[in-house]
Amino acid sequence: MGRLFGTDGVRGVANADLTAELALGLSVAAAHVLAETGTLEGHRPTAVVGRDPRASGEFLEAAVVAGLASAGVDVLRVGVLPTPAVAYLTGALGADLGVMLSASHNAMPDNGVKFFARGGHKLADELEDRIETLYEQHRTGEPWARPTGAGVGRVTDYTEGFDRYVAHLVAVLPNRLDGLKVVLDEAHGAAARVSPEAFARAGAEVVTIGADPNGLNINEGCGSTHLELLKTAVVEHGADLGIAHDGDADRCLAVDASGEEVDGDQILAVLALAMREAGQLRKDTVVGTVMSNLGFKIAMEREGIHLVQTAVGDRYVLESMKAQGYALGGEQSGHVIVLDHATTGDGTLTGLMLAARVVATGRTLADLAGVMQRLPQILVNVRDVDKSRVDTSPELAAAVEEAERELGDTGRVLLRQSGTEPLVRVMVEAADIEQARSVAGRLADAVKSALG
Repeated sequence: MGRLFGTDGVRGVANADLTAELALGLSVAAAHVLAETGTLEGHRPTAVVGRDPRASGEFLEAAVVAGLASAGVDVLRVGVLPTPAVAYLTGALGADLGVMLSASHNAMPDNGVKFFARGGHKLADELEDRIETLYEQHRTGEPWARPTGAGVGRVTDYTEGFDRYVAHLVAVLPNRLDGLKVVLDEAHGAAARVSPEAFARAGAEVVTIGADPNGLNINEGCGSTHLELLKTAVVEHGADLGIAHDGDADRCLAVDASGEEVDGDQILAVLALAMREAGQLRKDTVVGTVMSNLGFKIAMEREGIHLVQTAVGDRYVLESMKAQGYALGGEQSGHVIVLDHATTGDGTLTGLMLAARVVATGRTLADLAGVMQRLPQILVNVRDVDKSRVDTSPELAAAVEEAERELGDTGRVLLRQSGTEPLVRVMVEAADIEQARSVAGRLADAVKSALG
């Protein structure tokens, strides 16, 4: 059996790859690993279970709840809420684990199962491996102690979760949003109710699009992966800014009043300056990834803020933040983590904090985002090559060295192996987009020649 867990839980086409049987079995295994069922005298383990609006989430939720309850775990079913809401409630309610059913920004046929440990934290690889091992043992027939009678888990609908999470979001804002007009694109996803309610409670005038989930339209032509509708709506409504989430609302991208995109790097730059001004940016450091735009790095250096860069993936950003005690980190894609208020990326919280900065400064979002200049990034996928030799080929190393010499201090080169396919990703950044394209094309040819 190949590894079930990817970079963000277990995902696949619902009812094909991710079946009810798999969801149930993983939940039983997770209960034994994360809730320590049967080992704590007098302890009734508890789990928080939430989902996004995908139609498949209905039967997968039933499978997860059945698995947990059959393993002796009491379940608090919070319904349709964002991923960060499930993480928050897992911690706030003192639950032993949390489970979120979502495939984030993926298309509707997909779904996923994501587990949170106590405190609402993502699982370390070691815990995921233990769950997989136990799942496989159970699947092949190894017996496990099944509780009976009063020992089985009880299932409760925790309807207070919505209000508790929204109240948390509004409470952490440094100032209200009175006088601000904002358009929210909810991607027909998990934040369709939460985000408009939070912005309205904070005082903003709210216009919503993509806020009518029917189980089949999540991420369909809207949300953070399709900003066209939001750009148009912001201009048409004369709004101060627009905020876009993905299906499970752990991402946030923005649009300024003129309809121009403000990406995750620019949002990080704005929040980094705001948090430093408030004395909240610990060690004057922000965490990004190797894919962070060079313009972001240049801007942070100019502002006296240190940038730590990790491997691509918000889990690696979070690991670095927790290990070193940093307060802010994220990715260009819009995963932004404010660790004092959230244990994972929270798109609604990020949007609220960005809006609060606009109100507090009296400046436009375009003006604030202008702290950094995005340098053009050219990405080329070179397929059907021996990606294992990308770091050891002398021929390729020479080509990279020549490219970096040509770009100088105004550009950079990055070669990345795909995690699942036989391809190498070539990324080139440069102030001159034509130069970036030219260098990327030559490097792609060099990769094919050296590794093909």
